[in-house]
Amino acid sequence: MSRNFDKRIADFKDAAVIKEKGLYPYFRPIESGQDTEVVINGKKVLMFGSNSYLGLTNHPKIIEAAQKATAKYGTGCAGSRFLNGTLDIHEELEAKLAAYVGKEGAVLFSTGFQANLGALSCLTGRNDYLILDDCNHASIIDGSRLSFSKVIKYKHNNMSDLRNKLSQLPEEAVKLIAVDGVFSMEGDFVKLPELISIAKEFDAAVMVDDAHGLGVIGEAGAGTASHFGLTDDVDVIMGTFSKSLASLGGFLASDANTIEYLKHRARSLMFSASMTPASAASVLAALEIIQSEPEHIENLWKNTEYAKRQLLENGFDLGKTESPILPVYIRDNDATFLITKKLQEAGVFVNPVVSPAVASQDSLIRFSLMASHTFNQIDEAVSKLTKAYRETLTSEFVKIA
Repeated sequence: MSRNFDKRIADFKDAAVIKEKGLYPYFRPIESGQDTEVVINGKKVLMFGSNSYLGLTNHPKIIEAAQKATAKYGTGCAGSRFLNGTLDIHEELEAKLAAYVGKEGAVLFSTGFQANLGALSCLTGRNDYLILDDCNHASIIDGSRLSFSKVIKYKHNNMSDLRNKLSQLPEEAVKLIAVDGVFSMEGDFVKLPELISIAKEFDAAVMVDDAHGLGVIGEAGAGTASHFGLTDDVDVIMGTFSKSLASLGGFLASDANTIEYLKHRARSLMFSASMTPASAASVLAALEIIQSEPEHIENLWKNTEYAKRQLLENGFDLGKTESPILPVYIRDNDATFLITKKLQEAGVFVNPVVSPAVASQDSLIRFSLMASHTFNQIDEAVSKLTKAYRETLTSEFVKIA
């Protein structure tokens, strides 16, 4: 191994430091399905760290669809969509997704991350501009790095800063604004009406990453653009299947010409194995459930409002969240880790979010709701979170300003 490469690995101490403190919260093995209650180390734990917003990952219709697809097509496609890995159910799913989000066409990717990599690496070129919200998901950031375009960031949801940044770019340049629809850590919505207005003013295209909006907001869960009534004004919609749609994979939806271009230029599509048959069939089943059973989204929002009210009444700072993502701001890395540990010991699973994912002063516990949670489960989790938080505040382990 190269000496320089070996030094980079040897210098990595981040995980070791957290482990030495007994606070390491990552790669926790779960021994059961992703439900409101999971099993860890043989013990039942309430799950408030899942992205399964509609609680469909164990739905019998989806499991049956996955089993039938595996029996018919096998476990994998043994190649990329571009060559031998396209199945009829892939094309069926693309057509249904396009109709669902209100676009002419769609194309599937093996993950949502790959969808963003594929789009952002090829939609703009070396002399063009990508304009990003500085709280965008990592996949948008990494996709922009592959594009060779000039990358401009504006302050989170700050439309004045966006306008200012666009005003400084060449009028004739190709400009694409790529933005989360629902921000995955903060839980707030993009200010899409204002953003679209500014984009038109400066002749910029708009791409919305709807990973956390699909199945959550909009007509029948059709996402952020639908929620604001601006589907026709958003040029590209990206979505994932690993959250509300209870599977694995991602997609891009747009006009037919853009989709045709992406199919032949998005390298993360052309050179990656295609979605498994079981994954594609699971999404088809999930879409049918979402569109025919609106009570899942209704229950999600009832739980969200109930949990939000309980947390606020207990004095927690939830920032500007508008979604089932409730960021409980702790504002100290070690305190965030300690509270996460205390909660798991008490039987509640949550996710810590610390620097560099966010600034240290913005560290938080990501408390996420599912449609299948009960009010009793929410009450128990909030009570245990409140206890752990207050114990941490008064301990000598950490002092929080």
